[in-house]
Amino acid sequence: MEPMLATPAPAPAALPRGRDWVFEVKWDGVRVLADAHDGAVRLSSRNERDVTPAYPELGGLAALGDVLLDGEVVLMDAGRPSFAALAERMHVRDLRRAQALAAARPVTYVVFDVLRHDGQDLTGLPLDARRAVLDGLVLPEHVQTSPWYDDGDDLWQVTAAHGLEGVVAKRRDAPYRPGRRSPDWVKSAHRRTRTALVGAWRPESTGTGRLGAVLLGAPDATGGLRYLCRAGSGLGGPAARAMRALLAPHERSDSPFADDVPALDARGAVWCEPVVVVETLYLARTPSGRLRQPVVRGVRTDATVDPWEQP
Repeated sequence: MEPMLATPAPAPAALPRGRDWVFEVKWDGVRVLADAHDGAVRLSSRNERDVTPAYPELGGLAALGDVLLDGEVVLMDAGRPSFAALAERMHVRDLRRAQALAAARPVTYVVFDVLRHDGQDLTGLPLDARRAVLDGLVLPEHVQTSPWYDDGDDLWQVTAAHGLEGVVAKRRDAPYRPGRRSPDWVKSAHRRTRTALVGAWRPESTGTGRLGAVLLGAPDATGGLRYLCRAGSGLGGPAARAMRALLAPHERSDSPFADDVPALDARGAVWCEPVVVVETLYLARTPSGRLRQPVVRGVRTDATVDPWEQP
């Protein structure tokens, strides 16, 4: 099953208001569905990829019986979720390494919905009813429910003050719509995020040959790759070396972008097939579609690329 997705708010802090809505922290982690039955649990990513081996500390979910949960895997750093800290865990498949990482810095699975319980499909029930079922579960170690709040404006201010990612508003009477981006859930982040494809990389200006930036794009409605931005922040040291190694097998002689890349950005670019997906933070998009102040957060193998048309 693919998870239900939230619709971006039209502007920062432009969240719905009223008693028909509840509000949650927008957790800075990886979306995961936990499917427990027959004494075992399978963890799957947003694109239905099996990520169970990466998080052995969540094995206690198997004791919940027959249940399907939706939530976010986060890794706390100084009391706040850190996507950068979680990046080391996301792609681990070796059991011994995963167990060592789990012992040193365990993740937390923050659950915000239950979709099946004791063989009953709950997706058609209102959110309030599903939450009542979730609140009745005895959750294992490293698993907790996402708190609800009644005042979205207040939560927006609190999340900003504490360096959290943002807020999600949800209609109390809304069913769960698998695989759909629904207006019944509205998200607003203090900085926007999106996944993008790497279409080229540029070496540092120092002449070392090290990767200094990547050129990012997004597919439009016709399938063409449209240029989003040049991004260098977040690519220092090991991250830059890992990115170059990942892109090396996909190099090509010409640009994969359907539109023109500004000459300043294209200077010295090493073009590549657009197959590597990265997640970026950015402040806003310009009228021409460029990302302002982009920061590369890491490679994503668990998510699909966001289309050009998405804000």
